[in-house]
Amino acid sequence: MNDVISKLHCRHEISLKPDSSRVILRPFIPSNTKSIKTILKRALKISDEEVNRQLELVYNEFDHRHLDTEEILLRHYRKVEQYIFTERLISRERRLLIGALFSGEYALESAALFNPSAVPHPDQSGVPRGGLRFIMSLRATGEGHISSIEFRTGNIAANGHIVIEPTSRFVTEPEIVPDPHYEKQSFIIKLNEMGFEDKYVDIVMEPLGDHFTRSDLNNQTNRVRRERQPNTQHLRQTLEHIQWLADSNYELRFSKKLAISERIIFPVSRNESNGIEDARFVRFIEKDQSIIYYATYTAYNGRDILPQIIETKDFLHFKIRTLNGNAAHNKGMALFPRRINDSYAMLSRQDGENLFIMFSHSPHHWNDPQILLRPSEMWEFVKIGNCGSPIETKAGWLIITHGVGPMRKYCMGAILLDLDNPTKVIGRLKKPLLSPKSSEREGYVPNVVYSCGSLIHNNRLIMPYAISDLTSAIASIELDELLSALKSS
Repeated sequence: MNDVISKLHCRHEISLKPDSSRVILRPFIPSNTKSIKTILKRALKISDEEVNRQLELVYNEFDHRHLDTEEILLRHYRKVEQYIFTERLISRERRLLIGALFSGEYALESAALFNPSAVPHPDQSGVPRGGLRFIMSLRATGEGHISSIEFRTGNIAANGHIVIEPTSRFVTEPEIVPDPHYEKQSFIIKLNEMGFEDKYVDIVMEPLGDHFTRSDLNNQTNRVRRERQPNTQHLRQTLEHIQWLADSNYELRFSKKLAISERIIFPVSRNESNGIEDARFVRFIEKDQSIIYYATYTAYNGRDILPQIIETKDFLHFKIRTLNGNAAHNKGMALFPRRINDSYAMLSRQDGENLFIMFSHSPHHWNDPQILLRPSEMWEFVKIGNCGSPIETKAGWLIITHGVGPMRKYCMGAILLDLDNPTKVIGRLKKPLLSPKSSEREGYVPNVVYSCGSLIHNNRLIMPYAISDLTSAIASIELDELLSALKSS
């Protein structure tokens, strides 16, 4: 059975290619304060007439490429406003032009659009009988190899036909929620893991409630900074890392007016400054049957990687959180879609070679991983990992895996875990489920098929997958055929 399983899947006529015309306006501010002041000085010297003329040129050339251009330019103006020293009233037009001088377009997906994951859409209203609306997340990569998260919506018909809804020309960043909330115990645990378990942490954190806001934290750190004299290097370092941790746990909010494809999660904190990579979204069902969507992803700052987690209920309001524990490192963490024996469960890759599993009473704290699977077949001899969160079936937990073999060729496989005891492997394909065919070999990273999450609908496994770190496509397979092959392997 395993010999023919790869012949039973269907590659759909869907190709998601990078589009360099999808751009956002980003701050383009020199790191040198002198350069900022020099530019501002020039902008303040020109006449009002020249300001209006230049601003009109900017609008004629760029306004049709963005939503809310004025608001973005004013936001960028406020980032350099502190360097302006003048008593004259600065007109709105001049502020807008200054904002344009410190702005630049960034093509989010000019290099690649890949590593997709798919989950059922939270809104299924109006879907034809037997169909399913889904949301697909994608890793978009642009100049400097900076990665962000984009979204698409699609529909699966009762007969298995898949359609991706049209993609908007516009892309918009969310509002960063100015005063997010934090959970005190998790915050302290993470500081301790970072090596800050001392009196200064206690002094800052002790007066705070079990849940506190960023304003509460800022007031505390400012008070400690004022009252603890002299400011030792140790104190300054502790307060800087408290600030770093707060910056790394943030919240985002999109306008309801934006289509799914117009929403972009671009790096915000310093630890993800070079990319938000490989988000693995999962629709999680709590014990009370409430639904929350989680996504584990890899934050990259150009030097170090750090796994983090996203939480959302509606794909409008997102909470980004750091993960805690001795197992919260490396790439490829993937959360199970429900608790097992009252514990959260997670797949991970701790050593860059084997597939691990771990359990926790919190989705934010992970310790004590155990090896679930080691490389066995030649196509996975270099390393193995997951291709997204486990999927519950009547036969067991279905895990789509990836394996790396000779010539760094990536293939997708599958394993089956016991429903009640997912540390027990009860089925494993000996040959790949999906391998790069001849037309899929070329790309940014050749010879790769890879996914960050699949779903099941109408007894078919729907597998979005990336092609050689460049584009994305979708394949599907009859679930019973796959389960039969797994159980007979």
